[in-house]
Amino acid sequence: MIELKFKQKYIPLTIVCMLLLIGMGYFYFFSSVSDAEEPRYLYVDADDNVDSVVVKLKPICSKHAVSGLCLLMNHSGYSENVRSGRYEVSNQIGTFSFFRRLKNGNQTPLHLTIPSVRTMDRLAAELSRRLMLDSAALATAFTDEELCRKYGYDTLTIACMFIPNTYDVYWNVSVEKFLNRMQTESNRFWNNERKAKAEALMLTPVQVITLASIVDEETANDKEKPMVAGMYYNRLTLRTKEYPQGMPLQADPTIKFAWKQFELKRIYNKLLFIDSPFNTYRNTGLPPGPIRIPTVSGIDAVLNLVHHHYIYMCAKEDLSGTHNFAATYQEHLQNAKRYTDMLNKRGIQ
Repeated sequence: MIELKFKQKYIPLTIVCMLLLIGMGYFYFFSSVSDAEEPRYLYVDADDNVDSVVVKLKPICSKHAVSGLCLLMNHSGYSENVRSGRYEVSNQIGTFSFFRRLKNGNQTPLHLTIPSVRTMDRLAAELSRRLMLDSAALATAFTDEELCRKYGYDTLTIACMFIPNTYDVYWNVSVEKFLNRMQTESNRFWNNERKAKAEALMLTPVQVITLASIVDEETANDKEKPMVAGMYYNRLTLRTKEYPQGMPLQADPTIKFAWKQFELKRIYNKLLFIDSPFNTYRNTGLPPGPIRIPTVSGIDAVLNLVHHHYIYMCAKEDLSGTHNFAATYQEHLQNAKRYTDMLNKRGIQ
């Protein structure tokens, strides 16, 4: 009887202890890993270890979650298998669930937008800011002839593989997997409809993108791009006694690209004699590759170009970013004079 009373006396205490343990377990292992309203992200590099991961966790996780994660890491063998990646930390995820993602490498993909940049060095730098990829490794890949041939390009046309859309990718993607993904997305972009339009113009996808890069450099006005594309297409296809091999494109943006002086406001005659395959004043036809990664609107502007009779254009004197078009050289000279007078008046060099 005494023994029974003794047991009954400690039953409530035992229950209280169990409830405390359950509460503490929930608090440390199953409550939200973060108190912040907006999601944050843990970036685990390839050379991180348990200690450096914990250091990165402290600013973005609640204190009790860090304590719980440390216990889980120390008793799960996590130190032997630290997986790189980008992991979401939010108040919608429990500590234990977050740890399972961390241990299993179930990272959160990021929305990567391929930027419309002028050079592949710039692309490498921009991608390295968003991904774990090293900019030097990317730049080396872009200049590797054998690697470029693997994807059907060369070092001057590899930019054509990058369609500036937004893609879900893993932060720690390798160079090879990233390039494979870009090739897949490029093939998807060039569907039957776009291929048919290119064929109707007797252009390859690379030529379309190369022409689109010039169009994008000439105007940011999407509505005007099909007109600009039509003007350059006329020059490409023009065959006369004066231009038996076709009229030179004479595209000022290609001169900027050849000199790598993209800030130029005016193209003087002395700049037109640079010995470069991108000099469209000296060479007929398209340059050997794009002068930037063109926008999707630029590519589609070429595929849906306006068929007209203009072969000249000049920026409008109102600095609207649009152009005056002309069918004759005399008319073009008048347009050019108005634009030059405006530049001189404003002191623009």
